[in-house]
Amino acid sequence: MRYRLLWVFLLVLTACQAPTRPPQAIRVTIQADGETHTVQVPAGTTAKEAVALAGITLEPLDRLEPAGYTVLTDGAQVRVVRVQEVFETQEEVIPFERQTVRNEALPEGETRVVQQGVNGRKRVTYRLVYEDGQLTARQVVNEEILQEAVPEIVMVGVRSPFTPEPIPGRLAYLNAGNAWIMEGDTGQRRPVVLTGDLDGRIFRLSPDRRWLLFTRHSTEPDRINELWLADLQADPVRLLDLGIANVIHFADFSPKQPKVIAYSSVEPREAPPGWQANNELALIQIAPVSGKVLGPKIFLEPNAGGVYGWWGTVFAWRPDAQGLALAQPDGVGYLKLGEEQPERWIAFTPYRTRADWAWVPGISWSPQGDVLFTVSHGLPGYTGGDEADPTFHLIAYSTLLQQAFVLVEDVGMFAYPVASPLLPHVDNGSGYWVAYLQAITPHQSELSRYVLMVMDRDGSDRRRLYPTEPGDLGLEPQEVVWSPEPLPQSGNPALAFLHEGNVYLIDARTGKVRQLTGDGQTSRLAWR
Repeated sequence: MRYRLLWVFLLVLTACQAPTRPPQAIRVTIQADGETHTVQVPAGTTAKEAVALAGITLEPLDRLEPAGYTVLTDGAQVRVVRVQEVFETQEEVIPFERQTVRNEALPEGETRVVQQGVNGRKRVTYRLVYEDGQLTARQVVNEEILQEAVPEIVMVGVRSPFTPEPIPGRLAYLNAGNAWIMEGDTGQRRPVVLTGDLDGRIFRLSPDRRWLLFTRHSTEPDRINELWLADLQADPVRLLDLGIANVIHFADFSPKQPKVIAYSSVEPREAPPGWQANNELALIQIAPVSGKVLGPKIFLEPNAGGVYGWWGTVFAWRPDAQGLALAQPDGVGYLKLGEEQPERWIAFTPYRTRADWAWVPGISWSPQGDVLFTVSHGLPGYTGGDEADPTFHLIAYSTLLQQAFVLVEDVGMFAYPVASPLLPHVDNGSGYWVAYLQAITPHQSELSRYVLMVMDRDGSDRRRLYPTEPGDLGLEPQEVVWSPEPLPQSGNPALAFLHEGNVYLIDARTGKVRQLTGDGQTSRLAWR
């Protein structure tokens, strides 16, 4: 019995032991550096391990075919691809572009080169990849501009069907990314900035008509645009980079000092609308002789800007240059220069657009600076209304009475009221008119077209100027501009506005309309 138990124990012990076999070897062929190597490696070896067992050294960029992590089988072939990376730098020519500018002031078919083209230069660094001595890839890894190319600009005359009309002052307009001036009469036109990159965010003439302030698109990755100044008195026109970037809502000359400029900026963001407003107010000064920019001096520190303040604040100089009105999505106020915080003059319910933009009302001072014209969402002074309410009213705020008055109800959100200069025939030279846009469908004013209206400063004697017939196509939202002086022929004040990308001039008393341009590419106006 004892022997039988011993035999059973030995049988069980033998059954529990795994059989031991020597590992199976496989044959692998490796091609490297023009030679073929045949090696035996254990089964389960990867391509990278097989190359190492063959005594072949791999450099960091080398690669294997198949990939190094591939488990090999008997008879497998492995190829070692030697990879080299070389960087090569060379100078290249940047060909200049050719730009054509249509000019209605030149006879049809006539051409004139207004700027000679000059090629630029750049230093380009290429990355070259060689595999087993053969070039397989060539890519640009860096470009350094050594000299910017200057575009060739050719002015081409086109037929103008419009009879020249005398106009007062200097009328500037932005056409296809370039700035133009009309002066003397509407047929006397000249380009003043032909860079083709004006973005229209800022486009202002100085009170003395010498300077044009504008923004240009920027090619820098951290900039939306750049603020520039053109000296219209210089021949040729001199352009000054003010060294200020990301100006979206406001920049303008002081009414009393043409070389003092106030502005507000934003910070670029990837998310819509593409920026976060700083809501600050800063002033710079242009040195008389050198043109050097002095400042900036901060009068209002960056701040949240109230409800929906990420969009931004709009400012407007008071005519006496002692301060600026400011408009935000939830109200209108006044910042006196030297004071740390603005006063809140008018509060109203902010409008919820349900989109990536915020509504901010237009603001305009009376010539004497005692009344501010703007638009209120709902009733002024009431902040508890429905943010989706489609009702907007044109209001006037009296600085003497410190009270807001509704002048026109249901004008639409883009009414943009603007007061005229003092008019000789109104109240013995102490009166003025107010132009504004009236929405054709006031409760859908975000999408509505508008009618150009004019009224007395107290809201009376409202008159429809353009279009004259109710069924005609209205205007896109815009800020119209008053003539700085009455028209020479009629002695009446005039307004310039845009319709379908063209400049129109209208006598504010008679309603007589003149079309001044016909190429459909104008987007901004300034008149001094």
